[in-house]
Amino acid sequence: TSTDVTHFAGQYERRSESEIAGVHLRVPMLHIHTVAAGGGSICRFVGQRFQVGPESAGANPGPACYRKGGPLTVTDCNLSLGRIQPRFFPAIFGTTRDQPLDRLATESRLDSLARITGWSHEQVAEGFIRIAVENMANAIKEISVARGYDLSDHVLVSFGGAGGQHACAIADALSMSRILIHPLAGLLSAYGIGVADLRVLRESSIEANLDLNGFRFAQNRLDALEAEAKEGIEKQGAVPDRIIRRLQVRYQGTDTALLLDDAPLEQLPSEFAVAYHKVFGFTMPDRALTIEAVQVEAISRSASISLDGSPVVVSERPAAEVSVFLSGEWRNIPVWERDKIALGTSLEGPALIVESHATTVVEIGWRAEVAGERNLILTRAASRSRWIEAGRNADPVQLELFHNLFFSVAEQMGAIIRNTAYSVNIKERLDYSCAIFDAKGQLVANAPHMPVHLGSMGTAVRSIIERRKNDVRRGDSFALNDPFHGGTHLPDITVVSPVFGNEDRPFFWVASRGHHADVGGLTPGSMPPASRTIDEEGILIDDLLLVRSGQLQEKKLVETLTKEPFPVRNLVQNLGDIHAQLAANQKGITLMREIMERYGSEVVSVYMDYIRQNAAGETRRTIDHLTPGSFRLPMDCGAQIEVAITVDPETRSAQIDFAGTSAQVANNFNAPSAIVRAAVLYVFRTLIREPIPLNDGCLEPIVIKIPAGSMLDPKPPAAVVAGNVETSQAVVNALYGALGVLSAAQGTMNNLTFGNARYQYYETICGGAGAGQGFHGASAIHTHMTNSRMTDPEILELRYPVVVSEFRIRVGSGGKGRWNGGDGVVRRITFREAMTVAILSGSRKVPPFGLAGGAAGATGQTYIERASGCRDLLGSCATAEVEPGDSVVVETPGGGGYGTG
Repeated sequence: TSTDVTHFAGQYERRSESEIAGVHLRVPMLHIHTVAAGGGSICRFVGQRFQVGPESAGANPGPACYRKGGPLTVTDCNLSLGRIQPRFFPAIFGTTRDQPLDRLATESRLDSLARITGWSHEQVAEGFIRIAVENMANAIKEISVARGYDLSDHVLVSFGGAGGQHACAIADALSMSRILIHPLAGLLSAYGIGVADLRVLRESSIEANLDLNGFRFAQNRLDALEAEAKEGIEKQGAVPDRIIRRLQVRYQGTDTALLLDDAPLEQLPSEFAVAYHKVFGFTMPDRALTIEAVQVEAISRSASISLDGSPVVVSERPAAEVSVFLSGEWRNIPVWERDKIALGTSLEGPALIVESHATTVVEIGWRAEVAGERNLILTRAASRSRWIEAGRNADPVQLELFHNLFFSVAEQMGAIIRNTAYSVNIKERLDYSCAIFDAKGQLVANAPHMPVHLGSMGTAVRSIIERRKNDVRRGDSFALNDPFHGGTHLPDITVVSPVFGNEDRPFFWVASRGHHADVGGLTPGSMPPASRTIDEEGILIDDLLLVRSGQLQEKKLVETLTKEPFPVRNLVQNLGDIHAQLAANQKGITLMREIMERYGSEVVSVYMDYIRQNAAGETRRTIDHLTPGSFRLPMDCGAQIEVAITVDPETRSAQIDFAGTSAQVANNFNAPSAIVRAAVLYVFRTLIREPIPLNDGCLEPIVIKIPAGSMLDPKPPAAVVAGNVETSQAVVNALYGALGVLSAAQGTMNNLTFGNARYQYYETICGGAGAGQGFHGASAIHTHMTNSRMTDPEILELRYPVVVSEFRIRVGSGGKGRWNGGDGVVRRITFREAMTVAILSGSRKVPPFGLAGGAAGATGQTYIERASGCRDLLGSCATAEVEPGDSVVVETPGGGGYGTG
């Protein structure tokens, strides 16, 4: 709908025409998640690991067995192990019944890998299939478990020609005991289109309180939408068979709405509480509820196609007996033709069930039954052991499996913190990170969150381990943001929790770090440009016992956050985000315990070590090709970063020496050593081309030397708020400059904060990326140590009294060269209340450098445009007061160019 500026309640607000009429129409959206582990997924051995996908052989050339010179794929592995039988496989492009799948091409590729690994080709093929199964299982967890669904209560539906080949193994990985395979599983997408119900969905937002007046307004909107939905069905020549009315309800002050069926007003709060607890693990009974939107769905059922009845020809004997490699050995198992199995027949695994468009593998311990509508129902008939022995050397398959498992745990932790967070900063900008650590506090695996968080969190975890030693109990959690003990800057609060096994000591640790929108300090948003000591930047938390044996120590937490002289400005917001971090850690603990129960704590610990060793090996291979160098990078604040990188080819190690870097500065651009470690880890991880997790193993072949007393090793009470965001970016640019591989990115995070007693907001603003050999820099993107995103304008304007009046690419701001640097952006925010605005930035005086003859990117600038028409230019670090109608404009720097044109 079109938008306009309309006068409401004494102030101007941007509203759509439909909002002005009292309703905002909404467009229904479908969440799609792609699983990159199908039959065409390419299988390869890289470094020390087996990998499956995400690249696919596609239909052309397809798998190696399709006779078109394709690569080794999951389909080839199934063929090699007898799980696909050429005799029962449909003719495809490149094959015929007389010239079926090319087993020799498959075996040739497997044999070459067997020679490299020292395994048999059966072990190689089975290993690839197990990895594919874990990839698919983890993807299913991401869209189910991460949203609060208990998969043991659900049935796995398998479709596609290859789905049945892996369904039992995937169900085992998900602890599911029943599988449904439709009689047209190989053609299910096309079949589904033909028999799908006709549906018309109408939805509108209303933003009404869940009280009597709001409920009546919602019912009136539902009645109107119902009439529209019925009309939509009737226009297509059908009659609605069913009408579903729903309400989207959320806690006030949050952005997560849950869909509830329309019900009497007195029932809705309790139904919402049950649904919310199921998804998020806790409720907020004192928080009021809001009806965010209502929706109506009109359904007209299509004519059903019956597939029931017995087959014309019934066979009581299998069509063949074939040799299939299952559970480590070749076994003779029966092959049944599905269209010749009578209704009610039960078949014990192992067995193959073949049909014209699919093959189903009934694994050992599973039972298959042909039920009504000729559906194939697979049921788990016996328990299965998933124990793995810890050997002296890493099993390449298990190495990849555990890498995927740990990565999935961190990702699911991230999903929980995002879903349950209170603040826009964490929920929308995604300024948070989650990771897993071993018993010593070494980073093992993380999700792709914030690099500046992830590389430094291990220092925080190790600080807790060292201080607490024997004073750690089951159910404990600790909080800290102390930059001198593993923190970055005060807004980044880390919550650390131990993971116990059967013994009275932690086997592992999980941690989540979130950037809180405000932790006190001189200015709202806790990013004060003028801070000179750490006390002026907000509340410092040093090893706070947050939860003791499962009991939240809320009184102590509140006392800590409200200490004078600079207490937090929005305690409810802080508590909400810390609750979200605790929920994320609890999810990590639960998942890690499941992994320990599945494989044993010893095996899990051993493979944590193997993953680090693998990362160290990849770093050494990268160091083998590095060109040593040095670089000096001046900063707007008057300091400089100087770094020299040397390589020892005999030990295959590198030394990063920051000698020459400025001494500790009187402003807030000091960066704790944990941040320097994070920057080095990030840079070397980006130089490694293989998809390994960012972990402490990447730094094992690297020595970092930081001069004592420098701005990269500050001593209390140094101010550090800019060190985390600005100096970290400068360190990364200097490292890339010393290596000569990448021109400078914008070199700043453009940290913008605004707020007053009621509102506090913080964001980093994207800019231009640097160019390199063979590629241009990206425009309008967050680079290097920040990996957050911009808040959607709709959310920002809903939660704060501001209007995003301009947001566009700053064309021409990237440095020119053979490969151009990326362009920055222009972001203009107009205020509807009086607020304090602060900018903490860089690259306003010193432009982002180019390399190999490429030009520097344009510097940035920040200014206030007054409602009166005057313009106040702000420096790199500045604070300003704004009134309603004033705007802050941030023009971000471009990236440096590379090479001469």
